[in-house]
Amino acid sequence: MRPFAPQLTRTIANPTLTAARSAPITAFRFNPTSFTFTPKSAMSSTTSSSQYGELKVENTNINTAPGVDLTSTQKTLLGSVLDLFAGRPSLAKLQLWTDDATFTDPITIAEGRKQYEPQWYGLQKAFSEIERKSHEVTSGGNPIEMDMTTRYVVKGINKEQTISSKVKVHLDAAGEKIVKVEDLWNGDMDKDSSFKNALRKVNANTVPLAVKVPKNAEEDAKMGNQ
Repeated sequence: MRPFAPQLTRTIANPTLTAARSAPITAFRFNPTSFTFTPKSAMSSTTSSSQYGELKVENTNINTAPGVDLTSTQKTLLGSVLDLFAGRPSLAKLQLWTDDATFTDPITIAEGRKQYEPQWYGLQKAFSEIERKSHEVTSGGNPIEMDMTTRYVVKGINKEQTISSKVKVHLDAAGEKIVKVEDLWNGDMDKDSSFKNALRKVNANTVPLAVKVPKNAEEDAKMGNQ
């Protein structure tokens, strides 16, 4: 997901990048439609809805491989994941994740809400542009599997990098919430690398210190999220 995430933590004191990071991502190269969806597990009460805001998924056009059929709930969950990868987080979207869910990629192991939420909000600080070049769901099982190619531009230094990923989205037993997302760059996590695993754990612990996660829907809206 984040090809330059370590730079976020290493350069947090750099005044040039810090100033640049104060603004939201300025460009997105996709044209999603938007709809509002309220799954019973995500918005169980008026209090939770007012605290986290309405769930508005922007990516509703889910591309699937021939023979792959998705339920409406799966489409909503995948659409929210595509939004997150595009740097469009919101508290409501992250309520589709269980509190103890996990996010992993080659440089991060984020376990639990306090670690995975900053990873998604951190994209806004790290990148000035995120372009979704393609995505296709290749399996509608559990996990749901998706091939995705994304171009990133690092804020402040304008460095570009394109990442091709195999994304696996694991759901709970009811199929209503996300319990794990694996982002395998080029389909390979390289789990045998002890050095890379150590780096991933450090990244998961340091990014939350550098990235602000909004406390409620009002703060979320002020940050430009929905």
